[in-house]
Amino acid sequence: MPHTSPTALLVLHAVRLKGFADTDAVAARFDLDAAQTGEDLLDAQAYGQVSRSSFAGLAGWSLTEAGRRHNENLLRAELDQTGSRNAVAAAHDDFLPLNAQATQAFTAWQLASMDTASPAAAGDTTGRLAVLADRLAPLELRLTGRLSRFGGYHGRFAGALARAAAEPAWITGMEVDSCHRIWFELHEDLVATLNITR
Repeated sequence: MPHTSPTALLVLHAVRLKGFADTDAVAARFDLDAAQTGEDLLDAQAYGQVSRSSFAGLAGWSLTEAGRRHNENLLRAELDQTGSRNAVAAAHDDFLPLNAQATQAFTAWQLASMDTASPAAAGDTTGRLAVLADRLAPLELRLTGRLSRFGGYHGRFAGALARAAAEPAWITGMEVDSCHRIWFELHEDLVATLNITR
C-alpha cells in the first residue's frame, strides 16, 4: 500500500516545489486544508523554515535555507522508512531521457512561437508533448505505488496540454499551471526527494 506523507512534510515540500506561493496555493498542491496549512506555515516560520514576503502586489511563502535542509531531512527519512529509495531512483533514471525530450520540445515551442510563419512546428511540438504525457502515466504509477504524494502530475500535464489547443500559454506560460511548470515541478520533486542536483 502506498505511503501517505505526514502533513508537516507536505506543507514544506509544497513550498519548495512552488518556490513562492500564497497559503491557498501551498494547501492546494497536496489538497490540504487551507486553514490548517496556514497554521502549519506560521509554525514553520517560527522555526525559521519559511519566510513570508511580498513584492509587486504578490505575497507568499518561500523556504529558508534551514527549511530546505529540514525538508531534505524529512524526505530522506521518508525514503528510509518506506524502503522507497531504489524505486524512486530507478524512476528518476527513467525520467532523465524523457526530461531531455521535454526540454527539446519546450525549446522548439518557444522558438516556433517567435516564428509566426511556421505553425507546423508548433503542431509538431504538441505532438511530442502528447507522447511525453503518455510516457508520464506509467512513471507516475510506479512512483505513487510507493509514495502517494507523487500523484497528479500526469493528469495536470495532460489537462494543460488539452487546454493549450485553445490557449497556447498552457504550454510554457508562467501565469498558469502550464506543461512546462508541471514538468519542472516533477523534476524538482524527484531531485529533492533523492537529494541530488539537476
